[in-house]
Amino acid sequence: MSDTSAINSSPSDRRTALAGDDHAGWRLDRFLAATLPDFSRSRLQQLLDAGAVSLGAKTIKDANHRVKPGQEYALNVPPTAPALPQGQDIPLDVVYEDNDLIVINKPAGLVVHPAAGNLDGTLVNALIAHCGADKLAIGGEARPGIVHRLDKDTSGLLVAAKTERAMASLAKQFANHTIERAYNAVVWGSPRDASGLIESQIGRSPFDRKRMTVLRAGGKRAATRYKVIEKFGSPGQVESGRAFASLIECRLETGRTHQIRVHLTHLGHPLIGDPQYGRSRTPPRGKSDAETHAFTVAANFSRQALHAFVLGFQHPSLHKTLRFEAPWPADFAELVTALRGLNKS
Repeated sequence: MSDTSAINSSPSDRRTALAGDDHAGWRLDRFLAATLPDFSRSRLQQLLDAGAVSLGAKTIKDANHRVKPGQEYALNVPPTAPALPQGQDIPLDVVYEDNDLIVINKPAGLVVHPAAGNLDGTLVNALIAHCGADKLAIGGEARPGIVHRLDKDTSGLLVAAKTERAMASLAKQFANHTIERAYNAVVWGSPRDASGLIESQIGRSPFDRKRMTVLRAGGKRAATRYKVIEKFGSPGQVESGRAFASLIECRLETGRTHQIRVHLTHLGHPLIGDPQYGRSRTPPRGKSDAETHAFTVAANFSRQALHAFVLGFQHPSLHKTLRFEAPWPADFAELVTALRGLNKS
């Protein structure tokens, strides 16, 4: 009969993990992730790199170190260092909050975490002020609590973790693609098929490192399911497949950088207002006031027309599925309302 692993925790947050027969030959990082489920893989890698894991008097930093039965590994978790960002009193639209996590309806224009060019005024700064720096799980020095991101000018739902357990659980759900995420997008024109799966490899553009692109080789697999919800244009345009614009629902099977923006551009229908993957449009002269208004609003829309309106996941402690929906922000609703005027012209 194989031994079972034993895990202990002390007030100083020194963890120990005893390897059983079943763990023979396991990589150290895999063993620690299995026996210390409160920590995400990325957090354990950080602790390994920092020299926080030891076997007897020997510090082990090699994640590929092979485990032997009967070995007891110690993990000395350092006190949570103050987050590099400072708390800032930035209003938050809190959709849900408990001791484990917080769900925010992020407005367009708010950067998720500090980075070059955006050292403060971010969602992280707001979360630190709202929750307290010591109430957010470690997601990286400048990213406390952050499990996933939305682009600066994408609005909608985002979840942040307050505990290591929540961070590990949510990170695993994102990695396993079991998180429900649905977006509304307004695009130029209308896809030929009313619904479909866009599947490709996505990676950095070899011509512009700030852009992502569909690659023939390399990159990472990306899959987006889309469905046309509404087409905008005169009856003749819509019936002939030449709609001026369309409202689309997208659901992510993977979560790559700029995935929806890249995929819809690849399909030939970039997001209205997208400064990176779309192109500027001069509004045509309308035949009516409604047409002129719709064309002008669309051409002058100041961001990519993308809103994360559904977020669903398994709660790490309550063991039940939570699902949230966020209404369209005012600018998105105004765009759709103006475009609907085309259908009446």
